Amino acid sequence: MKMAVFWGCRILTSQYAYEMSVRQVFPKLGVELVDLREATCCGDPVKSINIFAADYLAARALALANLTGSTDLLIPCNRCHFTISEAKHRMEINEKLHLKIGELLTEEGLEYDPNIKIWHIIDLLHDAVGLEKIKETVKKPFRGLKLASHTGCQVIRYSDLGRVDDAENPRKLDELINMLGAETVDYSEKLDCCGAALTYSHQDAALSLAGSKIKALQGLNVDALVVCCPACQMMFDSEQKDAGTAVGAKLDLPVLYYTQLLGLALDIEAEKLGLHLNQSLVDKLLTKIPA
Repeated sequence: MKMAVFWGCRILTSQYAYEMSVRQVFPKLGVELVDLREATCCGDPVKSINIFAADYLAARALALANLTGSTDLLIPCNRCHFTISEAKHRMEINEKLHLKIGELLTEEGLEYDPNIKIWHIIDLLHDAVGLEKIKETVKKPFRGLKLASHTGCQVIRYSDLGRVDDAENPRKLDELINMLGAETVDYSEKLDCCGAALTYSHQDAALSLAGSKIKALQGLNVDALVVCCPACQMMFDSEQKDAGTAVGAKLDLPVLYYTQLLGLALDIEAEKLGLHLNQSLVDKLLTKIPA
């Protein structure tokens, strides 16, 4: 399987561990990733100022993917995945918008292909690679570990857009974790937001959302929280100390990307997966994993 990959801004500027772990694990599963010719924005930051500009940037990312010759595009970031998926949907239902954006892309020598399929880490691994393939590839199963999943908001809502999992009961990430031998827990705060969307306008509220979720999970004695979104990882991992202050609790829960967890199960060295870049206590988790 060969596909283009769009990393977005946050992964390439702060969440390097996500990129490192994706690049390590996907070849082991028979997936070849092809980078776009340039780094570009998905359009999300300008949505509230100029929705057409946002749609154009999203369409431009799809057109750059078209240059790779692939009809599949992997977008690991939840926010980028939502923004580009929504722009693609708008162009499908609005012929005038489609034509106007197409004309602008032509000026750059680019062409938008409406048939390109957009993937996220979750549905690519679950639906395309397949659970059995992942289970067969595992070298170090995590028997005895109790883990919690956080799918994130923007890859499951809104449902009419066509998202990667069920909005009310997302199960795919849990099933992917189970394929590694670990137990997953259901918890009442599972669908709660990480708070990242409020970071720039209501920071205290953002930290309270993140802190409340981690505090609840610590009460369930889980070994770690598993995510698939750079914004969620930022809130639960690098902002965990401040989140604890916001909710008046000492938080020390390991937080890592599913691709990092998968890499460990495939017996890839922790440093190659970027685990040394995580700011939560991942060493606490590593001591529970058999050598």
